[in-house]
Amino acid sequence: MNSLIKNRYITNKALATIMMFIVALIVMLPFVHMVSTSLKQEIDVYNYPIEIIPSNIKNNYYEVWAGDYKFFQYYLNSIKVTALTTIGLLLTSSMAAFGFAKMKFKGRDALFILYLATLMIPEHNIIVPKFIIFRFLGIYDTHLALILPRMFNAFGVFLLRQFMLSIPDELLQSAKIDGAGSFRTWLRIALPLTKTAMLSLTMISIVWSWNDYLNPLIYLKSESLYTITLGLLRFIDETGKKYSLIMAACVSATILPIILFLFGQKYFIEGLTSGAVKG
Repeated sequence: MNSLIKNRYITNKALATIMMFIVALIVMLPFVHMVSTSLKQEIDVYNYPIEIIPSNIKNNYYEVWAGDYKFFQYYLNSIKVTALTTIGLLLTSSMAAFGFAKMKFKGRDALFILYLATLMIPEHNIIVPKFIIFRFLGIYDTHLALILPRMFNAFGVFLLRQFMLSIPDELLQSAKIDGAGSFRTWLRIALPLTKTAMLSLTMISIVWSWNDYLNPLIYLKSESLYTITLGLLRFIDETGKKYSLIMAACVSATILPIILFLFGQKYFIEGLTSGAVKG
């Protein structure tokens, strides 16, 4: 009986593995086709049957990066916006999470619930108020219009708070007895113990900021400030829809988030699954 159960378990696991492998191949096909097209001569893009491995390889990436296009500038703008947004989000979210998790004050839980309720407001509903505020503050058509709003996010506070709730209060009280204030306790005790959650939030913030299209479209009008999402559209117009160059630009635009995810997927999954059962 035990042997039968064991064999059935092995069979089911093998079938599940095969199914996941097939699904992974299907998911990867568009990306493989994009990479393949980015290495082809323009005339070979329309060949049928489709060549996965190009017979005539062309270095379209050199033309994308070193040509007359402003692709490099778009890339730098996205790196700048993404980096500053992520750093700011980690600072504000970790501080707020520490306050909501470990500092006692009147109305703390009610304020936290009210803050979480902002997640239910669709972003499209506040586009016009944000536009008016940015014009009033003088940050319209600057990268600050993209960075500042994303530095404050209720999801980031919620994620880090769930981790900080699991930190023993005795540990924080020991630090207080040793003379550490709230800031030092947050910096020396809370942050190191929430490293996994911080890395998860870092990856989420990078993906959000890097792929953001709506906000740059509305709050940026100077081409020199375009991020990679707007830059790709501009690039398509400038190249006259040469698909080999467009695919090379698309690969270049997606490769950085993919590399970061491959290196940090362990912490990303750990952070989300651990945060789901704490608090």
